[in-house]
Amino acid sequence: MGKNIQAIRGMHDLLPDQSPVWHYLEDGVREVLDGYGYKELRTPILELTELFKRSIGEVTDIVEKEMYTFDDRNGDSLTLRPEGTAGCVRAGIEHGLFHNQVQRIWYRGPMFRHERPQKGRYRQFHQIGAEAYGLPGPDIDLEIIMLTRRFWQKLGLEGLELQINTLGTSQERAVYREQLVSYLSARKDQLDEDSLRRLETNPLRILDSKSPDMKVVIAGAPSLMDYLGEESKAHFESLCQGLEDVGQDYVVNPRLVRGLDYYARTVFEWVTDKLGAQGTVCAGGRYDGLIEQLGGRPGHGVGFAMGVERLVALLEENREQLPIKGPDAYLVLMGDEAQRKGLVLAEQLRDRLPGLRLITHCGGGSFKSQFKKADRSEAALALVLGDDELARGVIGVKALRDDKEQREIALDDLAEFLKSEI
Repeated sequence: MGKNIQAIRGMHDLLPDQSPVWHYLEDGVREVLDGYGYKELRTPILELTELFKRSIGEVTDIVEKEMYTFDDRNGDSLTLRPEGTAGCVRAGIEHGLFHNQVQRIWYRGPMFRHERPQKGRYRQFHQIGAEAYGLPGPDIDLEIIMLTRRFWQKLGLEGLELQINTLGTSQERAVYREQLVSYLSARKDQLDEDSLRRLETNPLRILDSKSPDMKVVIAGAPSLMDYLGEESKAHFESLCQGLEDVGQDYVVNPRLVRGLDYYARTVFEWVTDKLGAQGTVCAGGRYDGLIEQLGGRPGHGVGFAMGVERLVALLEENREQLPIKGPDAYLVLMGDEAQRKGLVLAEQLRDRLPGLRLITHCGGGSFKSQFKKADRSEAALALVLGDDELARGVIGVKALRDDKEQREIALDDLAEFLKSEI
C-alpha cells in the first residue's frame, strides 16, 4: 500500500466541530447584507486568465507570482480566481447589469493564491465581499464601511480599527508616481529586493511594504494627499465627515495603497492586533475605472472583501460565548420494538416541529453506550424510549446540560413539551 494521501499544502479541511462557527459568521453576515438590500451573485471559480491580468494588473504580485494558472484541453489559459471583484464585474458586463442601473450585490466562496502558508494566510481561502455599482459619491463609500461595521456588531467582534486613505484619480496618481519614483530612485541603496523590483513596475506598492528595513525610507516619501485635485479632496473630506457623523473612529493611513491596480479614491481596511502579521480582516475601496477596463461602459464601483478564516480565528477565541447551540434532543432506543417505532416517532416529531434538531440513535448498543453518545452529541435533552416505556405510552426525558431530574412524559404530549423547550 502507498502512503496516505493528504490535503495539498495551504489547503485545509473544514471539520464538523469547526463548521458551527463558520455558520454563525455566514448567517450573521447574510442577515446584515439582506438588511442593506444587497443580493447574492455566484460566479465560477475558474475564469479566463486574461480577466485577472486586465483587472488586477500584470505587474502585481498576484498575477506575477501567486495565481494558479493552467491551459485546459482546448488550449485556453484558465485561472482559479484569486479574488472576487473581477468576476463580479465580468458577470455584470456580460449580463447587462450595469447599464443605467444601480446594483448592490454580494458574493462568497473560495479564492486561490500560491502564497507561503502561515497563520491566517492559506492557498485556498474564503472571502465574503460586497460591491455597489453605479454610484459616484462618497455616500455609498460610507454605506459600505458602515455595513462592515455592522458585521462586527452583529458577530460581537471588538477591537477592530478602521484605517482609511484616498488614492485620488488615475491622473493624479500618475503625477504622484513620477515624484515617488524620483524620491525612491535617489535612495536605491536603501531599498530591499522587493522594493527594487516594484520601483520599475508598481512603485506605490512600496509604500505598503511590511519590511522593517523600509520604514525610514517610506516615512520620508512624498504624500499622495499633496497631489490630489479639489474634487478628490472634497470626496475624501465628505467621507471623513460622514464617519464622524455616525460616530465611527478612524485613522487616516497615507501609506494604505491596497495591492490591486484597479482602486481609485477611497480605500479602507479593518485591522486587528490579535492575528500576528496577518492583521487585516476586511479591506476594500472604490474602483471607478474597472468596468471600462474590462470592456464595459464607464461606470462607478465600490466594495470590500473580508477573509473568513481570519474572522473565524477571532470568533474562536471566545467560542464558549457564542450563541451556538447543539442539537435539541437525542433519541435513545432500547429494544427491537422501540427501535422500529422510534424511527417513526422521530419523523412525526419533525413533521410537527419544523426546525427541531433531533438525532435518532442508530446502530443499537447498550443503554450506557447510547447515553454516552447522547452526551457527546451536545444535545440539550436525551429522550429514552424502551420497550417498557412504549408499552406504557410514555418516554423518559433527561436534561444533559443541567441537573434537572429525569421524568416521564406521555408520548402524546411529547411534541408540545419539546415545542416549549426549543
